Amino acid sequence: MFGKRQEPTAVEVHDQRHPSNAEAMANRKNVTNTGLTGASALTVRQSIFPITLVTILFFLWGFAYGLLDVLNAKFQTSLGITAAMAGGLQGSYFGAYFIGPLTYSGWIVRRFGYRWTFITGLCIYGVGALMFWPSAVYRSFPGFCGSLFIVGSGLSTLETSANPFIATCGPPRLSEFRLELSQSFQAIGSVVAPLLASRVFFANTTDGDLTKVQWTYLGIAAFVFLLAIVFFFAPIPEVTDADMELQAEQTTELTGYTEKPLKKQYKLFFGVAAQFCYVGAQVGVAANFISYTVESAGVTHAVASDRFAIAQGLFAIGRFAAAGAMMYFKPRKVLMLFMTMIMLFICLAIGIKGEGGVAMLSLVLFFESCIFPTIFTLSIRGLGRHTKRGSSWIVAAVSGGALFPSLTGLLADHKGYHIAMSVPLIGFIVAFAFPIFLNINPWKRELDGFRETRIGYTDEHGTIGDPSRDDSFGTKQQVQQIA
Repeated sequence: MFGKRQEPTAVEVHDQRHPSNAEAMANRKNVTNTGLTGASALTVRQSIFPITLVTILFFLWGFAYGLLDVLNAKFQTSLGITAAMAGGLQGSYFGAYFIGPLTYSGWIVRRFGYRWTFITGLCIYGVGALMFWPSAVYRSFPGFCGSLFIVGSGLSTLETSANPFIATCGPPRLSEFRLELSQSFQAIGSVVAPLLASRVFFANTTDGDLTKVQWTYLGIAAFVFLLAIVFFFAPIPEVTDADMELQAEQTTELTGYTEKPLKKQYKLFFGVAAQFCYVGAQVGVAANFISYTVESAGVTHAVASDRFAIAQGLFAIGRFAAAGAMMYFKPRKVLMLFMTMIMLFICLAIGIKGEGGVAMLSLVLFFESCIFPTIFTLSIRGLGRHTKRGSSWIVAAVSGGALFPSLTGLLADHKGYHIAMSVPLIGFIVAFAFPIFLNINPWKRELDGFRETRIGYTDEHGTIGDPSRDDSFGTKQQVQQIA
């Protein structure tokens, strides 16, 4: 009873606590090294349910983004504010993207994983939606800006987890296709929102009536909190840093992958800069599309809202078209083609007035469709254990949407909306440099190599990358199978 205390063995100590990511990595490499775990080793069939569930989130923030553009135009008439001030709505919404992914949401996804990041983001989104009620009651423009900041904080948290989750949930070779397809439903949400806003939510209201804004966002809040409960109980597979590192190592002979510190991930840094300028330009176009149409075609705001819905429809169609193209063509080439078309049609939209100018700007939205998800997936290719951190940086780059709309609106107040489109043009020029870089640089081998990997597919030994395979998985075997 009073004898010397028995010290626990090393095995007992290990069983009493969860290993850190670094320990898990070492354990993976030194002991088993047989395959991947979690979402990164799922087959196409196994990944369908979690991808479908997370795709609902893409629809949610597409819906919120579509409402934002309509609110922009409505607040200009209801609250008597200028175009530059209305750009403050985008500043509040997208400003949250700069703060969240670099601080709390980036930390949550690294510390607690995807599930709890989804739940946290939905709860924040719901609180922001509820805040629209007092903002509408007091007709407070700063209140609306604050509400949109909270909504943006929730959506940025969701994007911090949803984008990398879709990109890594399933066979790596289909990464771009999966994210493009899921984001197509975000585009559908952006189409549905302005249509419902003009025909249901804000129909038969006077210019100064904001009552329906209150009820719209109350309904959104109820749905979002319900979805948070669903995610609490749903089986969401996790992807660890160790999984991503091992996945990258298993494709070394195809991609030329070498482990590098974060400060040397130059492709990631270029991707962040391109994403910042691209999203800023995209939001600058969308936020001013209705006013551009009124100025160019001489139609009412209601008719211009319908034209914007058509343009958003083209955006959605473009995403499905790009997803299909990526099944046959390398994503870096699809990105290059779509960015080239954007440059052409934005220049035409600046120079052409009337219905022709509206048509040119609508085609800009069509070719914008694939840019964000493609830049995202190509930027995180080969990051290994840095994937989650790098993903949060790219999501933070969405904060470019806080800068460009205000600058575009400011120029529009003085020079008109046609000349103001030169501000998004500058952002597109910077983003255009990224696909040029990817297509003339040695990065081509790394990007194309991931397109050849068979991880997540099955052969006579089982699922490639799965730890239960009959053989000891190695990259050389995979290369021989592909050959």
